Amino acid sequence: MRATAAERQRDVVFAFPGQGAQWVGMADELMNSSPIFADRMRECARAIDPLVDWSLLDAVRSGELDRVDVVQPALFAMMASLAAIWESLGIAPDAVVGHSQGEIAAACVAGALSLEDSAKVVVARSKALRVLSGHGGMLSVSLPAEEVRDLVGQWTGVSLAAINGPASTVVAGHPAALDEVAEYCAARNVRTRRVPVDYASHSAQVEQVRAELSTELAGITWHEAEIPFYSAVTGGLLDTATLDPDYWYDNLRRTVEFEQATRTLLADGHGIFIEVSPHPVLTFALRETVDATGAEALTIGSIRRDDGGMPRLLASLGELYALGAEVDWAPVFAAHAARLTDLPTYPFARERYWLEDSGQATADVTAAGLAQAGHPLLGAVVAVADSGGRVVHRPGVGREPAVAGGSCRRRNNSLPWYGFPRTRDPRG
Repeated sequence: MRATAAERQRDVVFAFPGQGAQWVGMADELMNSSPIFADRMRECARAIDPLVDWSLLDAVRSGELDRVDVVQPALFAMMASLAAIWESLGIAPDAVVGHSQGEIAAACVAGALSLEDSAKVVVARSKALRVLSGHGGMLSVSLPAEEVRDLVGQWTGVSLAAINGPASTVVAGHPAALDEVAEYCAARNVRTRRVPVDYASHSAQVEQVRAELSTELAGITWHEAEIPFYSAVTGGLLDTATLDPDYWYDNLRRTVEFEQATRTLLADGHGIFIEVSPHPVLTFALRETVDATGAEALTIGSIRRDDGGMPRLLASLGELYALGAEVDWAPVFAAHAARLTDLPTYPFARERYWLEDSGQATADVTAAGLAQAGHPLLGAVVAVADSGGRVVHRPGVGREPAVAGGSCRRRNNSLPWYGFPRTRDPRG
């Protein structure tokens, strides 16, 4: 891959997804191989563990991730810790964007929320969703948002939950209604997929937990972000002085305007999107929007499901470097005593060891005291004085078509098989 000068100047965006990137054991390898990741994860544990009845470190290393109030804090900690690795490698974001719960990690990395307040938001949000568990669901639909708005209007209690890309949307509502939407779409060859959750976030069902969420978040403090924060609630750049409890309720209730946020980032000159997550789930939507706008932007992930160690992360880093980003390689090689070495100041010297074709069809061997063999595959013949035998020599490479065409494969000069019947006596 090659990068142009323009590509090297493009700003980096850290993109944080919502739910769906989790997998059992997602932090295990990096906890063992990356001190930076492990330190940040322990900081997250110190902020989250007092608020819950389970262990964050157990959850991200080997725990079951079947409860929303476990999954979402665990994903937050994974995203915050992966961001720390990227930053340690010299890849600092010029902007951040989050999808649904991913906005909490985005706000934390941007400096708009402290780690402790971020933990309070993600825990309170996930506990509110547990109240809704068992009463709803979500369904992805491969249609543009305008068509989906018309579609969901036919069912009571179904909402347009997320607009991820030009033809990637999600609806939420009662499970029975979602089944009807899926059947309606299938009859018209529209692809749908049930999201593996049992609640309907970004729908009217969220309204019943508004008071509880506001109470839980009453004590958080928000700050002016150090890094530009692009909101998937508003679809644009946001002043983080507005990240109050009402904003976090809107983050859970309103439609996720991720496509619009991506378009705004592209319009503002951002061209490298790194999905900071344990498995890429936003990359397709990002790529879809990039292609629809005709922009020249790059999209890469961090680690992948069942491939969550430093080799996978370094492969992503290498891809980013090949595409033109500046990378600080010193931390990568610190444990290996690696050093830079100067290239030679002189050109590389080359010496050929293969026989060159003289261009002559035959050679005069009499000047060297040899006799012509009189055979198309033999170059000369010498009589052995004490035995009466003869020593025969083959011609140079390329002088005879039979030798040049069939006997020099793999640089192995050998006599073709069809020459042997006539070599018992060079006179034929």
